[in-house]
Amino acid sequence: KQWQEWRGTILFILFVLIPVKSSLADWNWVPTGSMNPTIVEGDMVYVNKLAYDLRFPLTLKSMKHISDPERGDISVLFSPEDDIRLVKRVIGIPGDEIYMVNNILFINGEKLKYSELSSEHTQDLMAELRQHSLFATEHLGEREHAVMSVPRLANEKRSFSKIVIPEGHYFVMGDNRDMSKDSRYFGLIKRKLFVGEATDVIVSFNILDKYQPRLGRFFKSLD
Repeated sequence: KQWQEWRGTILFILFVLIPVKSSLADWNWVPTGSMNPTIVEGDMVYVNKLAYDLRFPLTLKSMKHISDPERGDISVLFSPEDDIRLVKRVIGIPGDEIYMVNNILFINGEKLKYSELSSEHTQDLMAELRQHSLFATEHLGEREHAVMSVPRLANEKRSFSKIVIPEGHYFVMGDNRDMSKDSRYFGLIKRKLFVGEATDVIVSFNILDKYQPRLGRFFKSLD
């Protein structure tokens, strides 16, 4: 009798929810500030798993290649260190020559442009963090997005030597350049480790302040 009562729910989970969540669309809670100010702690982001591949459910095996990650994408990927899912921005793609000097990026011999960032992009950060941080708009080719640094933090990764990204690999970073463990630490990301593209915030709760809802971030598009 119990099986009959729960059969519909169990079959829905097995044959609809799990395949959809593993192959088509997903969500990802973000517990850290490595993507501040674009994504803040407590955001739940929507992940388009069809952005790059159609995969067999519950695997990383691709049934159909759709596209490759592009510079500026906010991607969900598996860390090459410990297989934990991360949310990072794609900075370098195959063939790029990239290096950084004092948090200023150079790609293919050109210094990226940085301009002033509107305060509306930082209003969801804690007041103390805003006070001790520097913010800018980074122009990554035709795309632009917010970045930040925290000068008072010691960080030996504000500069790195020139690298050329080989085929099938990508260089990723957090928008919070002084508080992100990314390709500067664990190296390049293989193409197969990309899960999908994070395109929107679904809901957001301030995990640093009694999980207060940030209603202004609900259904917010990500740049």
